[in-house]
Amino acid sequence: MTVRVEVIQALPRACRTVALELDDGVTVADAVRAALARGAFDAGRVDSGRVDPGHVDPVRVDPGKVAIFGRAVPPTTVLSDGDRIELLRDLMRDPRDRRRERARS
Repeated sequence: MTVRVEVIQALPRACRTVALELDDGVTVADAVRAALARGAFDAGRVDSGRVDPGHVDPVRVDPGKVAIFGRAVPPTTVLSDGDRIELLRDLMRDPRDRRRERARS
């Protein structure tokens, strides 16, 4: 039996997605490795919403920062059919700092 999952990474001006069909019992880490093996997250630099294929800048993926439908999960989580694996990235700015700045303005 197989499971169909989606691996997604949201970037500031683009979103990268890859659909995978994997064996039953695979983990989040297995799905991330499969997506990386397909080259889904090795595209060029994102600039103004377009990918520049002439500039190869691999996307850094931390398997410890993943979520399924917005809930953080460990990489050892076994996947179910239809799961959406989200590759999380560090915040560019702390939202609390942004609110403080707006309050001062």
